[in-house]
Amino acid sequence: MNKENTIEEKNLIQEVTNRDTIIVKTSIIGIITNIFLVIFKATIGLLSNSIAVILDAVNNLSDALSSVITIVGTKLANKLPNKKHPLGYGRIEYMSAMLVSAIVLYAGITSVIESIKRIVHPEPADYSIISLIIIAVAVVVKVLLGKYVKIQGKKVNSGALVASGSDAMFDALLSASVLISAIIYFTTKISLEAYVGVIISTVIIKAGIEMMKETLNDILGKRADTQTTKKIKQLLVEEPEVRGAYDLIIHNYGPNKNLASVHLELPDTMTVEQVDILTRKLQTKVYHETGVILVGVGVYSYNTKNNEISKIYNTIQETVMAYNWVLQIHGFHVDIEKKEMRFDIVMSFEIEPKEGIKIIREKLVTMYPEYKIQIIADVDISD
Repeated sequence: MNKENTIEEKNLIQEVTNRDTIIVKTSIIGIITNIFLVIFKATIGLLSNSIAVILDAVNNLSDALSSVITIVGTKLANKLPNKKHPLGYGRIEYMSAMLVSAIVLYAGITSVIESIKRIVHPEPADYSIISLIIIAVAVVVKVLLGKYVKIQGKKVNSGALVASGSDAMFDALLSASVLISAIIYFTTKISLEAYVGVIISTVIIKAGIEMMKETLNDILGKRADTQTTKKIKQLLVEEPEVRGAYDLIIHNYGPNKNLASVHLELPDTMTVEQVDILTRKLQTKVYHETGVILVGVGVYSYNTKNNEISKIYNTIQETVMAYNWVLQIHGFHVDIEKKEMRFDIVMSFEIEPKEGIKIIREKLVTMYPEYKIQIIADVDISD
């Protein structure tokens, strides 16, 4: 067991190291590319007196800053756990992704303000063939960079990289619009760049808001991935002793760092030693298959000895599940001698838990007036 744990730890460390290397390498490529684009575009913008090109250069500068933030966030997120933060600093990556989205939003707002100013107070631009060629090359470079960064971000599950990649794609769109308006002005002397700048700036603002909302969901906590929860439950119920897996909760402490707890329904004949062996086996199995660390396993026992209890369970299940807002019943236990009954129910968000429990309790009291009934409401956390 110790040897297996050592191998798991080494594999986890290697995965984290590889992930960090990819994020830092991708971010450095982004920084270098954007700095070159800033130099070229700023030069063209100043020489041609084009507000659109100058704003495009500023936008590239913000991209370079975003990449720097991504590197810093990645390094901070991988600080070793300590007494103050025993589960590590992984969530810092979400903060860096939030900062990147804020920069995107700021760049969009700044661009739309400057574009409106140029509409109110127009100034003639002076493009050359060389400047148009450089802008066209910049569009191609930005598209390639955006795709590369986004692919790498999805590969290593980095929200900051994905956000940077999306931003780069929008920048390419912005540069393309600048190029089109520049060609129109070059050939017809009709200036559209300020109006195009307003439209593209609005798109960038929308993208920044969407990135921010997605990152905020990660920080606040959101429903676990359906495929992951179904996979974990499937792995658990594959064991012959496990009749059901319930109350699965996955706590996220940064990209690729998920801790989970679950309740298993096991026969009432199992000993503590047998449950301990089964639990350790399942923890290893779930980690190898999904990368999720199963840190807590609770137990519900189901009756295997008393036919009367089985009949009561079937009646209760049929009665409770008749309500369309009840998703599941589990953890059922009856003590016939003490006249006690308890179970958990999972309700949808369509009804208040207190109201749901009250309705079910009133129904069951009329059916089993001699029993003390305890009902616990569970939240619909995972599918």
